[in-house]
Order: sequence, then structure tokens, then C-alpha cells
Amino acid sequence: MPKQFSELGINESLQKSLADLQITIPTEVQEKTLPHILNQKEDLVVLSKTGTGKTAAFGLPLLQLLNLKTTEMQVLILAPTRELAQQIYNQLVSFAKYSDSLHTVSLTGGTPIKPQIEELKQVPSLIVATPGRLLDLVERKAINLSQITHLVLDEADEMLVALKTEVDSIIKTLPKSRRTFLFTATLSGTIKQVVQNFMSSNVLQIEIGMSTKGHQGIEHQFVVVEPIEKLEVLMYFLNSRARQRGIIFCKTKAAVNKLAKKLAINKFSSGAIHGSLTQGIRDRILGQFREGHIDILIATDLAARGIDIKAVSFVVNYHLPDTYEAYVHRSGRTARAGAEGLSFTVLQQDEVEEVAEFEKELGIKFNEIKKADSQSLEENNTLLWAKKIFKTKPNREVSTEFKEKIHTVFHHLTKEELIDKVLAYQLGQSKTEHTKTEPSKK
Repeated sequence: MPKQFSELGINESLQKSLADLQITIPTEVQEKTLPHILNQKEDLVVLSKTGTGKTAAFGLPLLQLLNLKTTEMQVLILAPTRELAQQIYNQLVSFAKYSDSLHTVSLTGGTPIKPQIEELKQVPSLIVATPGRLLDLVERKAINLSQITHLVLDEADEMLVALKTEVDSIIKTLPKSRRTFLFTATLSGTIKQVVQNFMSSNVLQIEIGMSTKGHQGIEHQFVVVEPIEKLEVLMYFLNSRARQRGIIFCKTKAAVNKLAKKLAINKFSSGAIHGSLTQGIRDRILGQFREGHIDILIATDLAARGIDIKAVSFVVNYHLPDTYEAYVHRSGRTARAGAEGLSFTVLQQDEVEEVAEFEKELGIKFNEIKKADSQSLEENNTLLWAKKIFKTKPNREVSTEFKEKIHTVFHHLTKEELIDKVLAYQLGQSKTEHTKTEPSKK
């Protein structure tokens, strides 16, 4: 029988806030992690997939351990992106609803730094930060980390891929007597190096649901395409998943922007996020995705950190990631909170040999899906063309006289006859364009 939070040592005020949030039964990562942080002194490495309730696993005991009688800064939580840092901060504020007066601060980029400097003059007990902004504040001497007693590195594998230099610099400013809690979905060489360099020799390690490194509940598929077919095959897949929510991953910001334009032209309900967008734009697009106003999010790996939406049915790897860790994090955006999901990868022929390497390293099995035939792709393109026409707004500047002339041409046709003729014309145009683009056989 699952334990209650009270049995794990969580105090009544935190239990009350959990009840308000309708959180009653601890997840596995919470059940195994909470007692260690509350009752022991060792550093801790928690190897667990995303979406398992890790914020509460470290947030609840740290809130309870805070010494509110001191004016020193005690807890530092580092996260790889603004979105994840803000998500953690908001959850901690919710958890602390009935606790004694607690000053917490979120320090992230994409927002003015001067208000943060002012806020730090009243020293917070706990801060949640992204490495870049925190290092900036340290270099400006706006923050003093010399009294930190507890450090959390959340989504450490992803953070250390892009921000290792910043993280290393920050850790070196902290007291060696602190406790460190590292949460990661994969145990990469970089993670092992950080554990060796910056954590105690008697560090504890907890593994949650990692019988395979890939995520349970996720089906892994791939399809092999020619470069010229890549967009068509993607749009065919997206049409087959109409009204489902999904995330498409690209390697670069430029690729995200290019694909976003292509999908917008074809009237897909989509939005894009990457690191070069302002925080306001990123928040707006993520809000639209979270609330179901758009179905598809196109993103770079780092920009997608912190997206915790249970109803993501699929992810698409439009470009195969460079690291196994990145694949684990991408696929982990779906199948959250016990749901099932699909990770769909679009490959070119020269990338197929890498599939076996991903399978071996991650302990997962990919299923190859046969790509749609040329007729199916053409029919899908024609369906997209029809949707574009349906969503086109009427031109109010066309004169009544001219519209009447056009109406006269078609007035004797029924709706069905008009559709048949327009469809036949479009299919004919598509075949002509296809013939023109075919390589010469001479």
C-alpha cells in the first residue's frame, strides 16, 4: 500500500497545501527521496525520467528544512531553462502556502536584471535560477552564495550539455560543506564527472523506474525518407494525428523557424520556441500550447525543457539528436504521468545505422514504419490544399460586378460538380509540377 506524506515525515502545513493541490499519494520518486533528504546527511543522485514528480521530491523536504530564523541564503536550485525554473518556483510557492513567512526568488534571463538586484537586497532563503543569469548576478556582486547549505541540480544532464562552464563556475563559489542533490534522466559521462568533482565520496544513488533507460509507455518508431520527401512525410504523419497534441524537435533555431513557416503556410495549428525569442513570446506560445489553442509545438532541445504537459500524445524527431541523453529527454515529453506516447523519428538513409546504436545504449526497440506511397502523399497534399482554401478569408476588395462575372461561369454547377472540377484541376496541376521537378533521365 502506498505511503502517505505524513509517514514520510512531511509536516502538517505542507500536507495542507498538498491537499489543496489534490496531491494525496506520493509518487515513487517522492517516496524514495523525501526521507533521504529529510533525515540523512549524504549527497544524493536521483536517476529518474521526467514527469515523475521530482520537484516535490526535493522541494517539500527543503522547504521543511529551511531555518527561517536566519537571514542567510540557504537553498539554491539550478534549472537549465527559464520555463523550468519558473515552473519549479511556482510549485514551491504553492507548497509553502501555509508555511511561515518565506522569501523565495526566481532569477532567470529574459527579464530585466535590475528588479532582481533590488529583490536580492532583502536576502531570500531560497532561490531558483538559471545558470547564466545567476552567474551574471554573482559577477555583479549582487548575490552572495557563501552560506548556501543545499544545492539542487535539476535536469542536470540537459543543463550540463549546454551550460557546464556556467554550472562549474557557480559550484566553485559555494561552500564545500553544502549538501548536493542531483536529478537526472540519464547517467552520462558528464554527470559522472560532476558527481566525482563536486559531490561527496559517500554520495547515495537512487534509481526510479529505470529498468530501461528509455521511457516506459513510449513506442519508438522511425521512417526512412529521401531529403525531398521529408516535409511531405511529416505533414502526412501530422494529418494522421489530427487534433492530438505533439512536439516536433529540430537541432537548430534556424531549422525551427523554417519548419514553423512551412507548417503555418499549410494551416497547421502550430507555434515555435527557441532560445532567441523573448521571454514574453515564449510564455505566450507555451501558454497557447498548454491551454490547447495550438496543437503542435516546434522546438529546440533546450527550449523544450520545463514543458510539463500531460496530454502530449507524440513527439517527432525531425532531426535525430546528437546525444542519447537528448533523445531520452525528447521522448520524455510524452507518456507523462503514466500515459502512453509515441516518439516518431524521420530519418534519411545515411542515418539508419545510428538506430542500432540508440537501441543498444538506451535499451529500447525502434519499429520501422513504411513511408506512405506517392499516391497517399499526393492525396494528403491535396487535402492540405483544400484546408488552405477553406481557411482563406474572402477578399472584400473584389468588386460586386467582377464577382458576378465569376459567378456566371459556375452558376449552372452543383456543389458536387464544382468540387469535382476544382479537385481535378488541382490534381492535374500537381502532376504537372511534379513532372517539372523530376530529374532528367538523359
